[in-house]
Amino acid sequence: MMVEVEVYVKVHHHGKDIVVAVCDEDLLGKTFTDGPLKIEVSERFYGGEKVKVEEAMRIAKRATIANFLGKNSVKYAIKSKIIHKDAVIEVASIPHAQMIKII
Repeated sequence: MMVEVEVYVKVHHHGKDIVVAVCDEDLLGKTFTDGPLKIEVSERFYGGEKVKVEEAMRIAKRATIANFLGKNSVKYAIKSKIIHKDAVIEVASIPHAQMIKII
């Protein structure tokens, strides 16, 4: 039996930009620190609706700026060709990547 992967996705509108934040469901509400880097997985930025990861990728493809946090979110963003694997960094062992469309 295949397990359905779900992630949180939230869409923000800033002027002409469509900012999409995607994070793995187990990361929401947590804070990760790695030396000088700190990522706060806030409800305000990431806590939209919980959807199947494939749906989150469809939404992210419409973004001008997208933010992916967590193993599943980043893995599917690479698989969906939204980001390149070389764009991934790790903060406290959590994969993180951003995409910005230049238009």
